[in-house]
Amino acid sequence: MKITNLKVTIDRIEEGIAVLLVRDEEKIKINVPLTLLPVGSKEGDILDVAIIRDLRETEAAKERVSSLLEMLKSKNKT
Repeated sequence: MKITNLKVTIDRIEEGIAVLLVRDEEKIKINVPLTLLPVGSKEGDILDVAIIRDLRETEAAKERVSSLLEMLKSKNKT
């Protein structure tokens, strides 16, 4: 499992949305609802964000979609 870690700066907060700038170049912006950030987060704070690919959840979602498609196909045959 590969984990991507990003350092971001809270550039500004507008109407409950935090605009995060990915550090280094600070050209990439990510908009995140303020409610998803740690309590007390404010403009200028630097956060560590981890992005983890969840293979188990991905496979479970694929199986659910596949099952739904099979049900729809079987309904159309009758």
